[in-house]
Amino acid sequence: MTSPLKRLFGQTAIYGLSSILGRLLNYLLVPLYTAVFVDPSDYGVVSELYAWVAFLIVLLTFGMETAFFKFIQKEGSKEKTFATALVSLLFVNGIFFLVVVLFNKDLARLLLFEHHGEYILLLGAIVAIDAISSLPLAKLRAEEKALRFSLIQFSSIGVNIALNLILMLGFVSSDNPERGVLYILLANLIASLVKPVLLYKSFRLKSSFDQSLFKKMVLYSFPLAIAGFAGIINETIDRILLKQMLYDPLIPDSLNYAEAQVGIYSASYKLAMLVTIFLQAFRYAAEPFFFNQMNNENKNQIYVKVMNAFIGLVSVVFLLVALNIDIFKHFIQNESYWIGLRVVPILLLANVFLGIYYNQSIWYKLSGETRFGAYIALCGACITVLINVLFIPKYGYMACAWATLIVYFFQMLLSYFLGQRHYPIPYNIWKFFLYIGVALGIYFFAIQIKFDGFYWNLAFRNSLLFIFVISLFYFERKKDTQENPSD
Repeated sequence: MTSPLKRLFGQTAIYGLSSILGRLLNYLLVPLYTAVFVDPSDYGVVSELYAWVAFLIVLLTFGMETAFFKFIQKEGSKEKTFATALVSLLFVNGIFFLVVVLFNKDLARLLLFEHHGEYILLLGAIVAIDAISSLPLAKLRAEEKALRFSLIQFSSIGVNIALNLILMLGFVSSDNPERGVLYILLANLIASLVKPVLLYKSFRLKSSFDQSLFKKMVLYSFPLAIAGFAGIINETIDRILLKQMLYDPLIPDSLNYAEAQVGIYSASYKLAMLVTIFLQAFRYAAEPFFFNQMNNENKNQIYVKVMNAFIGLVSVVFLLVALNIDIFKHFIQNESYWIGLRVVPILLLANVFLGIYYNQSIWYKLSGETRFGAYIALCGACITVLINVLFIPKYGYMACAWATLIVYFFQMLLSYFLGQRHYPIPYNIWKFFLYIGVALGIYFFAIQIKFDGFYWNLAFRNSLLFIFVISLFYFERKKDTQENPSD
């Protein structure tokens, strides 16, 4: 393994500590939320609100993080680039929050949160603070200050965990679930404020806003913003559409049913998040790393090795969760949610394809052909909306899961073929099909074999996982030794 590659995975491990803890926060709070929210509809409200948070953060950062990484390499002036990007984020998010303050009740009514304008107000504040904080955090990543980045994230996460435990366990019961929703948002708001407080020195700009540079950055980032916007549609619109399409104002208690379906689906979705934990950690380290390799004559070889290792790792995570679903399901305390567990393997595989797509997407960022990212994401968003609209009324959240899998697979293929045409990287397709194919084969074989005892089943399935991991490690190590005998 080359030295740059070792550095990438070393930084991925550091970023991963904060990323994994952040994701595990949501993961480990599932038992708390599903225990407090006896009715899945209450958890459905929380899940939908956070779908909107994810949706809006992508919209309100409008690709400025990636533009920042690109232009500090190109312009040679990190402070001017940073100041220009930060001022633009402050302006856009300031306007957004003003709109939320003025129209929160109208927005709440539109989103079927009647009489809960405070949800929208808190949500708007969280989104604006997180969007603005993203750029100072991106600067730390560009400077490879992974440890400080992680400490800031840890601090925010720790505050969120503590407040959730105090408020949810001490002040919420099944008799007042609406208070629980409010406290979750309040805890998140306070935790989000920790980041700009700890990053306050970054807001002392050492350069001024450059209008000419801003135009260049917007031209570069606009397609990425479109791609991100369309991409978050793929990730979150299913929960929003699930509620909107299952709700019928003419049917009594229809809203409660629709929100319950969102809650059940979202709780099961959390069990597929171990793949996305690794994805997020990897993306934090990989994006600046890939840009730093632009002038390396062996860059394509490095990109191929990264892809090979990545596919192997996500295949292991897929099997770890899918084969041990009988253990992971106990993170959902309320058995009334377990009916949704059948979506977990589908969503795990979908996130494997998403990870491969993210890895491939570096070709259009490096080449500057960011419009292709927008094209791919827009195609995926159209398919996502189409499948969900057509099939949610009949199949409910199963349509959401299959739509996610189909779209991510489609985006992965489309990105590969476009990339080979415009910025060819000689990926090892045979190895891709081998790793994914073997992982799927092990999964389908394992679920067909059933022993009488729970522990026998557990031992059998994890023995297969262990064999897969050892084989993967041996194969990759042997291959790397053959290619780099002096390492």
